[in-house]
Amino acid sequence: MAGPRIGGRLPRWATPRGVGFSIGAISIAAIAGSLMLGDGLSGRGPSGTGLDGSSDRPGESGAADASRPPPGHEVYGFVPYWELDDTIANHLDGTETTTVALFSVTHTGKGALATTQTGYRRITGPIGRQIIVDAHDRGRRVDIAYTSFGRTKNAALFASTAIQDRVIAGLVDLRRELGVDGVAVDVEEIDDASIPAYGAFIGRLQAALREDRAGTTVTVATGAGRQGAALALAATLAGADRIFLMGYDYRTGTSEPGATAPLGPDRRDDDERTLTWSIDLYAALGIPADRTILGLPLYGVSWPVATGDLGAAAAGKGKVWVPRQNLEILRDRTLVPSYDALEDVAFVAVPDGAAFRAIYYDTPQSLTPKLRLADEWGFAGAGLWALGYERGLPAYTDLIAQFHAGKLTASEP
Repeated sequence: MAGPRIGGRLPRWATPRGVGFSIGAISIAAIAGSLMLGDGLSGRGPSGTGLDGSSDRPGESGAADASRPPPGHEVYGFVPYWELDDTIANHLDGTETTTVALFSVTHTGKGALATTQTGYRRITGPIGRQIIVDAHDRGRRVDIAYTSFGRTKNAALFASTAIQDRVIAGLVDLRRELGVDGVAVDVEEIDDASIPAYGAFIGRLQAALREDRAGTTVTVATGAGRQGAALALAATLAGADRIFLMGYDYRTGTSEPGATAPLGPDRRDDDERTLTWSIDLYAALGIPADRTILGLPLYGVSWPVATGDLGAAAAGKGKVWVPRQNLEILRDRTLVPSYDALEDVAFVAVPDGAAFRAIYYDTPQSLTPKLRLADEWGFAGAGLWALGYERGLPAYTDLIAQFHAGKLTASEP
């Protein structure tokens, strides 16, 4: 999952105001009308039930805590194909998840699944199949993640029902072949005008999957910005079982240094976008809390900087920083991370010649208040991008288990 594309400048879209909210040229009313569901913003899909069999409830835009549903403690973890190695199955066995999503497969220009792609080959290979068997043995669910990235690719996809039909048929066949429980859909970089077609695609995919096997689920991963919220609404109206709010990539390598998932409401620059901002945005559109998974990062970003000070300006482009690939830094007693209480993120400056690398990354300490947001809002649970990134660091595994058990405690970095 590449994450929401919100590292750069946002268009000046309108502030959300219920059904009057617009995303570019597409109004919320147009999304709902094009899907012909007539169910307002309640988000009640065709199934009427969640993953656990409970009835759906409308999301709340507001404010009263008493109106929010009780929190769920699902743990939805994406596992990217580049983490599918000889040790990942054992790691996942020891991680308290409810759903593992194997990332990812995609389609060719004509709509067939791209079977020569690395993701497809690894997911359908021996390691991917072992993960599926192990998860089912432990009573856990497995999804196959389907991705479609890029404006050109998505314009072609959502302009052609024939291509969509072939994608859907391929996903139905693959789900049956692997015996998994659902499909996760991650569409990124899409024209606003294609949002209604995206919603219709989600509805038709869910119908086809359930016709093949009752109870099969569809989860959508949607970005933390305004277009992501509109995609989440379209998918909700189409009956998606879970909305995975990708609560990360608020900063990327091309932005100034800082948290990739600032808690909020404040951050070091003048950008308003934070986790709490995104949650408020989703709530304003009526995305049902009890079908929402709050996605959080198990990674950080490292930037070149001239000084080792917190908040120092970037001296070049940053890059993704994965904890398991940097265990020597995390175990170096001379490099003691500090905690940035403003953005709720760990920070460490690593000498790099005459300069430094400024690393901002999420730790169990910084993830704890973010996981509490899922409880406070009555979300179905929390999600992680990406399982495997935290291998070799058992404090993350312990935190995941605490959340799953509904027993969050304070954690040290």
